[in-house]
Amino acid sequence: MRVPLASGSRLPLVTLPDDAVLLASPPPPDPIADVGAAVVEALRYPLSGATLQDVAPRGGSATVVVQPPSLPFPSAADDPRRDALATVLEELVRAGIPRERQTLLVAGGLGRRAGRHELEALLRPDRARSFHGRVAVHDCEAEDLRPVELDGRVHRVHPALLDTDLVVTVGAGETVLHGGPTALVDACGPATIRAATATSLLEPPGAAGWRLAASLEAELQRTVPVIGLSLVLDRPRLGGPYAGYPWDAGTRRALTRSPLRRILNLAPAALRRRFVVRLSYDVSVLAALAGRPSVAHAEALVRGAALLGARLARPLDTIVVPLPHVGAGVPREPLNPITAAALGLGHALSLWRDRPPLAEGGTIVLLHPFSRVIAHGPQSPYRVLLTALREGPQARLRRTEAAAARDRRALAAYRGGGAPHPRLPFADWESCSTVLERAGSVIVAGCRDAAAARALGLVPSHSAATGLAMAQGLAGGGGSTGVLLGPPYPLVVVGS
Repeated sequence: MRVPLASGSRLPLVTLPDDAVLLASPPPPDPIADVGAAVVEALRYPLSGATLQDVAPRGGSATVVVQPPSLPFPSAADDPRRDALATVLEELVRAGIPRERQTLLVAGGLGRRAGRHELEALLRPDRARSFHGRVAVHDCEAEDLRPVELDGRVHRVHPALLDTDLVVTVGAGETVLHGGPTALVDACGPATIRAATATSLLEPPGAAGWRLAASLEAELQRTVPVIGLSLVLDRPRLGGPYAGYPWDAGTRRALTRSPLRRILNLAPAALRRRFVVRLSYDVSVLAALAGRPSVAHAEALVRGAALLGARLARPLDTIVVPLPHVGAGVPREPLNPITAAALGLGHALSLWRDRPPLAEGGTIVLLHPFSRVIAHGPQSPYRVLLTALREGPQARLRRTEAAAARDRRALAAYRGGGAPHPRLPFADWESCSTVLERAGSVIVAGCRDAAAARALGLVPSHSAATGLAMAQGLAGGGGSTGVLLGPPYPLVVVGS
């Protein structure tokens, strides 16, 4: 069985065992035709708590918290969350809160602070012109963050969450760390954001980040009403002549025989990357849920897994994870070895429910060249972590992270929007820890930077065929093999 799988900006044919399991999102279900009407109905009939009309004080103020649209990945040209956000702002006006008293808080966590281009994408141009409120881009290093005590520890939050009469979160049910109450965590200080971790990105009870977000929501609820809107989004669907990839078998066969795929693989890297970045994806809304942020978001995660989950009877001995050219951060940046590992291990292999998809001691094959040189600018914080991993044991990473968090030049670049927070690379690397502890080996197939792979504790191999042969040898020749077809990566539900 030969399947076209992403490896950076290339799409090579990878030969798999005949009994390999191809995990992909199911065909697209019927979407909601009118997103605005669905949002209005959700706000009028919330899953829990009072309605927006009941808690919004006339003539008062409101803070609407959103996160940059890093998920779902890849990005869609027409993101329906813009219509949902615009509807929420209009409903606030109907409830008696004027536009001038509305604050749009963009909570980006440790990622790059949103610039003009990212802010313009939050609303459609006609809706943006009618918005006369204040737009605040969260700065986790700002001196005016306000203290809030949670479980005996003091956390610092953005003042817009406290100096208001109503807090509304607007997002999508993508993971337990993205959307819902976790948007409130992304509007806190760096130590609080850094503590938001999860083993499974689809199971709230076992996620430390979810418990922290729920505690913050409950604490804010004591002084100000908090309402959340969570959308259930379909997986991004590729448009154009190869619409249906990667979930449609017919499209995969067409790509296997396509001369365009061969030309793309032979083209210079700059042309390949320009072509890949211009691919268009569509995203639709499957459900709109409102209520307390934690309740609405948890229900959105459950419905998303039920509608879009790929079923797997039992864990696999070998899992192949194709990785694209760019990562999930906003704005999209080319993957370096650390962000590639975070995307494959910390994100794609953490989208599971019930049980992990990888058997204990199994093998992971990452398809990516690992050839991106970590340069200055947005990539510069990752150089500190990669240098520390190359020169010393991982036990020293905490001291390295503490030193990086005090680097004035790195903090200035973050506050100016030119780079992520210097603690983000360490958070990305820690997101891989659970999968690395479970896996026996992680092989980088087609690796061009063996030193970087070895510094991360990964095994470089020359090609996909070599990497799969090594994985089959580690499994004893009789193990089960599966492929996470993507991006977009499927939500995997393991067990009967």
